[in-house]
Amino acid sequence: MTVERTWTGPSAPERLSLLRATRSVAIVGASNNPSRASYFVATYLLSSSPYEVYFVNPRATEILGRPVYPSLASLPVVPDLVDVFRRHDDLPSVLEETVAVGARSLWLQLGSWHEDVAREGEAAGLRVVMDRCIKIEHARFHGGLHLAGFDTGVISSRRSPG
Repeated sequence: MTVERTWTGPSAPERLSLLRATRSVAIVGASNNPSRASYFVATYLLSSSPYEVYFVNPRATEILGRPVYPSLASLPVVPDLVDVFRRHDDLPSVLEETVAVGARSLWLQLGSWHEDVAREGEAAGLRVVMDRCIKIEHARFHGGLHLAGFDTGVISSRRSPG
């Protein structure tokens, strides 16, 4: 059964504006496993973005040589943007925590879609993005898609020979 998507997210210019206004990002569900998407996003944000990056995971103590916090409330700062790598059923509690700490934006990663969370987040004053990768979006707006193999430098509808 496919769930109809009725919520409309921010446009590309609105996402760019959100990323430009962001100074700090908390990655909820950060992992120290290099095969996990959150690890890849973390390495990209640390190396290729101007953001202060914080990791949130109650089961880890250090990722990429940085401390990991058990919750958003335990961070030393209020993050501008909360980037979420958690199961669908965990998203309402992440929203509650995001609102409680006073963050301005909630970003649900690729494959993550929860219309109630989006509507409740917006009603609470958050800017919400769903089903998009912050790494891909940042790279798209800042000319870095080639860093992940998304930009071959070839503009063509034909396959290259060979």
